[in-house]
Amino acid sequence: MAYKILVINPGSTSTKIAVYNDEQILFSETINHSAEELAKHISLKDQFELRRDLLLEVLQKHKFDPAALDAVVGRGGQLPPVKAGGYVVNEAMKKRIIYGPIISHASNLGALLAAAVAKPFGIPAYIYDAVSADELKPVARVTGIPEIERQSFCHVLNSKATARKVAEGLGKKYEDMNFIVAHLGGGISISAHEKGKIVDVITDDAGPFSPERSGSVPLLYIVDMCYSGKYSKQELLKKLRGMGGLQAHLGTHDCKKIEDMIEKGDEKAKLLYDAQAYQVAKGIGELSPTIDGKIDGIILTGGIAYSEMLTSLISERIGFIAPVYIVPGENELEALALGALRILRGEEEYHEYVETGERREEMFI
Repeated sequence: MAYKILVINPGSTSTKIAVYNDEQILFSETINHSAEELAKHISLKDQFELRRDLLLEVLQKHKFDPAALDAVVGRGGQLPPVKAGGYVVNEAMKKRIIYGPIISHASNLGALLAAAVAKPFGIPAYIYDAVSADELKPVARVTGIPEIERQSFCHVLNSKATARKVAEGLGKKYEDMNFIVAHLGGGISISAHEKGKIVDVITDDAGPFSPERSGSVPLLYIVDMCYSGKYSKQELLKKLRGMGGLQAHLGTHDCKKIEDMIEKGDEKAKLLYDAQAYQVAKGIGELSPTIDGKIDGIILTGGIAYSEMLTSLISERIGFIAPVYIVPGENELEALALGALRILRGEEEYHEYVETGERREEMFI
């Protein structure tokens, strides 16, 4: 039996959708949202109707009847720590997203949009490998401040999907292998995968700087900046995410432009690009002991993994640890579709979201 699946991936300025027939993509489209359009909507929840209506218009344009669908799957957002894999979108999940508390992020709309399309036809709506999926070992949660416990925030969806793909290419199961995966994008996260679980992570604010994020910075300097009186909270947050990293140093986060600068002899650009690669390699090395050095492969993925210059700089430093596999791109639509397909085929069981009341006060904005 072939299954038809609608995939929805909301981003900050776009909504990407696709319809799959089993593993085969029938069509996909990116719905771009202008700054002017989004400015009319105060919060992400206010964007729901806009994005839903545009999504349905795309299906109509492609003459696709949503009644033909077997399931709808949306990108999972910033729910309290959940398990990896699939969750059915239930009332408890929708209530948490609508009423909070929840970190503001466009991915939160994935569950709501999936449910809105699925409900009229009595078909299931899922999320899969949510941003907040957390499988950390207890030892990985401990910090030197008792009030703070480490949680898993990384590019779960693409990291797990890419690791599955590499394992299958080697004729093995993801659940039988150990990988370290570096997702290289606007933000960079690194994750240790042990026998199908992400057991430790370096989050995008705790490791390498990236094209637009500061990464890890000595904390005493940050404390000084917080109390200097020079910056508001929002200004400092922008320095950490959005106006940090390569953007802060070079005035651009476009890696193609930076590589052009390097080729034209810009020594500052070269040092910064080398430093970014150096820090990624250092992060990969840092996670190596978390799986006792028993690593079947190191995977470089994400949008800037298309850069041969960057991946070469990283590979030169880490090749002694394990074989390096370069799988560029984010592949999130495919990852969502294949996750839902495994559930429909009975190869995986989905989870039921249950409200726990867990929250991290300082992160809610």
